[in-house]
Amino acid sequence: MKAHPTNQGRRRRPWRGVGAVAVVALMLAGCASPRVGTAPATPSATTQRSAPDPVTVYAESRLASMTLRQKVASLLMLHRPGVDGAALRAFVERYELGGLILMGDNIPQGMAALRAETDEISPDPGLPVLTATDEEGGIVRRLPEDSAPGAEQLKQEDPDATRAAFAGRAALLKQAGISLNFGTVADVTADPKSFIYDRVLGATPADASSRVAASVAGQKGAVLSTLKHFPGHGEVEADSHVGIPTTPVSLADWRVRDEPPFVAGVKSGADVVMFGHLVYSAVDSEPASLSAVWHRILADDVGFNGVTVTDDLRMLQDSGLPQYQDPGENAVKALAAGNTMLLFVLGADPSQDGVDPDRVIDAVVSAVSAGRIPLGQIDEDALKLLELRRSVAVGGD
Repeated sequence: MKAHPTNQGRRRRPWRGVGAVAVVALMLAGCASPRVGTAPATPSATTQRSAPDPVTVYAESRLASMTLRQKVASLLMLHRPGVDGAALRAFVERYELGGLILMGDNIPQGMAALRAETDEISPDPGLPVLTATDEEGGIVRRLPEDSAPGAEQLKQEDPDATRAAFAGRAALLKQAGISLNFGTVADVTADPKSFIYDRVLGATPADASSRVAASVAGQKGAVLSTLKHFPGHGEVEADSHVGIPTTPVSLADWRVRDEPPFVAGVKSGADVVMFGHLVYSAVDSEPASLSAVWHRILADDVGFNGVTVTDDLRMLQDSGLPQYQDPGENAVKALAAGNTMLLFVLGADPSQDGVDPDRVIDAVVSAVSAGRIPLGQIDEDALKLLELRRSVAVGGD
């Protein structure tokens, strides 16, 4: 698969021109005459304009044809139960989604049946919907055929075993037609009471870092990889599926204990980072998934400017806290904070889940019109995802 062109990311800047000093230098170079009796110098590789990236050209063309509502809809990744590929495709087309997450209730028996299902999902093969799943191995496993060891075993073994395990499961995912794996847990903890303990790849920052890097490397070329749950679930024991876990851990301590595995995964080439619904109260009072502070830390300190995605935003509602009961407002805050993509895991009838995708899209469109989210940010997020989706298409099988 072709490397994602935005993996190292475009930073959000008001202008992306050549620096003034460089402009002057190029002007002077262009005005200088060759010495008498010598042929004109051939422009160096650094002064020649590089050919445009065809993936970016394609994505920019598609973006130019989209309405604001279509751009916003393309930032959604939703779930719908069932193994009927045609029904899933209709669901994608109904909301013009950019992604679909497959849970256990979407996985039929047998790889051939699953591949037939996923092949039917994308309305446009040239711009496939991102099909994602959580294939960590071990206790979080969607594919019955994935017999490779999970974290409980891998954290006892050499990092090469992690690379081999994730290479094997990535090959299965590719065979199944799944393009994005929410599979690399970059959290770290030595606390057996922690909700995430059985899923981490190391009990120390160094051990977790080496295996996280190996996990990402093992998936490269087969599926897009994800690091989760930034900024790190290992500092809390509570389960973020039923509440908003909070820790008083300082930013300085976070840098020592929790940051290293994410840095290692980014350096290894991770394509996506998932934000957790976790509050580090010494850093920000908002959950990281809604925190502009944590998004700046990911970009400026960890060095990742690629695609980010929230953990399931339904989890915020499931916390029972009144400030998170409006899914549209949660979506607005998540995008305003810096997320590229919004994840909602819904049932067969989304309206019965308290989440109406149309109303979520309406809320974001209204927020853009009101100036709460800059239109330029929506354009940049939509372009990143268009590029990622196009890179999946041109990567082939």
